[in-house]
Formats: sequence, structure tokens, C-alpha cells
Amino acid sequence: MKKFYVTTPIYYPSGEAHLGHCYSTVAADAIARFNRMRGHDVMFLTGTDEHGQKIETNAIKEGMKPKEYVDKIVEKFLNLWKILGISYDKFIRTTDDYHVRSVQKVFKILYDKGEIYKGKYEGWYCVPCESFFSHTRLVSGKCPDCGRDVKFQSEEAYFFKLSKYSERILQFYRNNPDFIEPESRKNEMIKFVESGLEDLCVSRTSFKWGVPVDFDPDHVVYVWIDALTNYITALGFGSENLVSFDKFWPADVHIVGKEIVRFHAIIWPAILMALDLPLPKKIYGHGWLLFGDGNKMSKSRGNVVDPVVLCKRYGTDAVRYFLLREIPFGADGTFSNLSLIERINFDLANDLGNLLSRTVSLAIKGFGGSDADCREINLAGEYESSQEDERLIQKAISLCKLYENDFENFEFSSALSKVWSLISDCNKYLDNAAPWKYMTDENEKAKFSNVLYNVFESLRIISILISPVMPETAIKIQEQIGAKSEICTWQNASNWGLLAFNSKIKKMEAIFLRIDCEKELDDLESVTQKNDNMDFISIKDFSKIDLRVGRVVGCEVVKNSKKILKLTIFDGECDREVVSGIAQRYTPEELIGRNVILVANLKPAKLCGINSNGMILASSGKNVNLIFTDLSEPGERIS
Repeated sequence: MKKFYVTTPIYYPSGEAHLGHCYSTVAADAIARFNRMRGHDVMFLTGTDEHGQKIETNAIKEGMKPKEYVDKIVEKFLNLWKILGISYDKFIRTTDDYHVRSVQKVFKILYDKGEIYKGKYEGWYCVPCESFFSHTRLVSGKCPDCGRDVKFQSEEAYFFKLSKYSERILQFYRNNPDFIEPESRKNEMIKFVESGLEDLCVSRTSFKWGVPVDFDPDHVVYVWIDALTNYITALGFGSENLVSFDKFWPADVHIVGKEIVRFHAIIWPAILMALDLPLPKKIYGHGWLLFGDGNKMSKSRGNVVDPVVLCKRYGTDAVRYFLLREIPFGADGTFSNLSLIERINFDLANDLGNLLSRTVSLAIKGFGGSDADCREINLAGEYESSQEDERLIQKAISLCKLYENDFENFEFSSALSKVWSLISDCNKYLDNAAPWKYMTDENEKAKFSNVLYNVFESLRIISILISPVMPETAIKIQEQIGAKSEICTWQNASNWGLLAFNSKIKKMEAIFLRIDCEKELDDLESVTQKNDNMDFISIKDFSKIDLRVGRVVGCEVVKNSKKILKLTIFDGECDREVVSGIAQRYTPEELIGRNVILVANLKPAKLCGINSNGMILASSGKNVNLIFTDLSEPGERIS
């Protein structure tokens, strides 16, 4: 039996899981299910990376011990994976005792081999990314990865001799051209290595929440050796039981986001080379889930989407399908509530759901069965197939090989697109054959039965192929068409005519329902996004704000005040007085004649004894800046 080992990144539990985490995990789960379906012996690993300064700092803020803090968050990850149907074989936590002991052994092995040495580190450190950077790598003085502030730190540390592996890593890339995918990621890594590698800081003394260096307890093992080695410690490396390690290593594929490809394609191979261990077969760096503004979905930005809400609202399989169908896996893609709802309405409810529902209904009506039991859906040998029948049959039985090729190359969207092409053909086949026209004619019963059988057999094959992505839906389809589990295997996905002629057809609830898009969007905006620092509003709430262009026709400094200006603003209909604290930034002369954005329906308030009828929009950063709209006309609405 062929073995297959697939991993996700281990996720950092500094906040709740979001849809970005689900993207990697659902993809890895689909890969694992696909390979199990083909009869392979699969190990699917996921987990959490629980050490580091950020965790320690967050726990102190919460008045908790670090382990208590991460326990609470890890439980939410585990609950989400249960909701999403993630079929992992092992969940590793870097706080697990066996992992801690193994990391200490790995660190000692590398130290004894001269691959790790003690020195002093001076550099710019980004706490959120838990990364050091040289001054030349900073971008405008900030972290090159996340754009946030860095601070200069100097401390004693152990270093891994990463620099000595530059040429060896490049040679490995040349000898294994498919090691990093997609191609664009490989090219990035080649350029990075060719620019020169620096030795890597692998211990810290400025915080204590980490794996202690057992021969130098002032130090804790830094993230690279602690986190990256999870892929082998989970298999027993560093312990007495190496059965799983010998069986499953090297990994067939590490599924990671593109932002951490560098760690997996450069640092991890160097560590394995230093340990004289085989390298994984493939690093696949998928793209990001972005919002419409082009920003990555991330906890630190606060723009996360709550996957629990989406799963409860639409069903797990709908969310899983959207994640793998909407975006080609290696590329960045945009998430929106509208795109999710449209996939559900068009692909799942209209195409697949409608095909299943109307075919089952036709069978029940045509054979006079009850909703729970309808027999004799086909009269074998009494009907000669047409060209249309043969075209559908050939497409269905040839789909398996095409699907397999796409899935092996992690082209999930393409694989699903091919399945939906067959679903579309089945719907057209039904429309053209119009079996309802002759279902009551006993002389045409064979023709009627034949049409339904061809669609049911196609649905059986469809259910097999979608099962890695939509496991619950696959079972529901099989239950309704009376397909027993033994004919719904991968080996039977390219065989035709396996559905029994007297199968029991069951009418059940629709597998997917259409959604009122406009109503749903209004409701959904307020419940799917989370932000630790702000309360989101719905589009309905935003529409209550009357934003319009106003022209400043008069302006003066308020007496006895250094900060307040009284502005007279023409809003397209009348003049109104508005008070604003911008006198230290703008003079009256600079504002008169300029167009600004006015909140026109703000409740009036008395400020400095003056009735203020509205508010003008300005940034509230280090320097206050008004938003001028001089090319617009007073009274124009902002929407």
C-alpha cells in the first residue's frame, strides 16, 4: 500500500481561527481524503505553534499563564476543525511533552555536530512576526513582512549555520525542479538564496515561554527549530518509537501559505540536511484570501471572517466547496459574501441540487412509488441508446482520469469545474430528453427509465468525485439515488452500469437551497466579520449616514479657543454652521472656497456655545487632514 503524508502549517494561537486558516486546512483535508479514497495509507498532520514572546505578552495582558491562554484558543481551533469535517490523523501542539523532549534532542544533536554555536544577536525585531531583520531588509524602517514597527534588540543567542547551506540548497532545487510549487514561489526562493543567507538566530533569552535549551537553561529554543521540526517529531523522531517516522517520512507535501514558503523551502531543508535526513518531496505555497481592498485576511489587521458563522448558516460543504472552487489554489483570490452566495445559488442549488431533486421526483412520479421507496428505475435491455445517451455516458466515465490528474497537481478549482461541466450536461440532457412528457405512457416506459438511469449513474460518479471536497453532500446524493457504498468507491468511478435496476430512490430534503441575495447580504455583513478593536456595521447601517459634498463659504476662529473653527458650509440646499477642532492645522483663509465631505444628518450639538449642525470628515492620525472634493458640486452624495 502506498503511503502519503500531508501537512498543514501549525497555526499560531494568538487569536481565533479565521477563514484564512480554513483555506490551508480544507485543502490539505481534501488531499488526504482523495488519497485515502484511492487506497493509500495516509497521515494527515495539523496542529498549533504555541511558544513565543507574543503568546507570553498576550497571556500577561489577560492575567493568565501562557499554557492556560493557548489552551483556551486551541480548543476553538479543534472545534472549528470538527465543524469543517477536517479528518486529520494527528493534531500536534508544540507544548506536548513528547515534542518538547524531541526538540531538545534535535537542538543538542545540531549543537554537538557544530551546526549551532553561541554568539550575540543585534538586529531589528518584529514582535508580531517573531522575526529579526537586518537594517537593509527593513522597508521604510518597518517590518518587511507586515509593515509594522520594529525595535532594536541585542542579546546572547545560539545561531544555526544557515549560511553554509546556500549552494547545497540551490543544487537541491536544480535536482528537484518540482520541489517548490507553484513556479513563481520557486523563482522567489532561488533569488532569495542567491542573494546570500545569514546564520539564523535559534534561541532567545528575552522571554521564557518556549522549549528550554536543556544544557543552557537561560535560553529557550526559538521558533524555527521548535515549530518546523513538528513535521518529524509528530512521527516519533527524537523518541524511541520511530515506526511512524520510518513509514511516512519524507512528507509528500507541506501545504503552506505563500508568506511562510521561505521558512519551509530554505530554513527547513537546511535543518534536515544538517540532521542528515531526507527532505520533503514538495512545498506548495498557496495564495492569500483577500478582501475587496486587496488586504490579506489576518488577525493582526482585524479583517477576519468568522467561518463558524458561515458553516452554521450555509452548511460545511458549501464553505469547503467555495474555498476550493472559487480560487485557483496557487493564486491570490478575493473573498466576498456576494461571491459565496452566488456559488451557493448557482453551482450548488441551481445546478447540483436541482439536478438531484428533479430526477428523484421524476422517478417517484413515473413509477408511482412513495417518497421513501421507488423501484424499477430502469428496464434493462429494452431500450437502444441514442447518441445523446452515449455522449453523456462517455463524458461521465472519462471524467475520473481528468479529475485525478488535476487533484494530483492540487488544481482543485479545475477538478471541480470539470465535475460541474458534467452536472451541466446532465441538466441539458434532461431538458432535451424531456422524460416527463412520456412517463405515463407504458409504451415509452423503457425510454423514460433509460433517461433517468443515465442521470442517476452520472450522479453516482459525481458523488464519488466530489467526496474529498464535499463529503456530507456525497453521502446525501448516494442515499437519495439508492447507491450502496460498495459501488461508490474510487475504483468504480470510471465504471458504468453499477447502479441496481431496482434501486430504492428516496425523496429527502433539498441538499442546497437558494438564498435571497439582497436580504442575505444585509444580514450577513453584520455577523461574519470580526475585529478585536472595532464593531462592524452592516450596509444597512451605513446607508443611514448622509454624506454629501459641502462648500466652505465662511470660516472664523472661535473666540477664547486655539483649536476650534466655526465654519459656514453650503450643503447644496442651505448654509449651516459646523464646529470643528482643526484650527491648529488649517487657517480660515485656507478653507474658504474649498469643498469638504459633510455628515449632514448628524444630530445637532452645542460646542463652545455654538450650535454645530453636522461634522466634516478628517483623518485622525498624527496630522489631522481634511478630505477635499473640489471637483464635485455642493450637495452631491457620497456613497
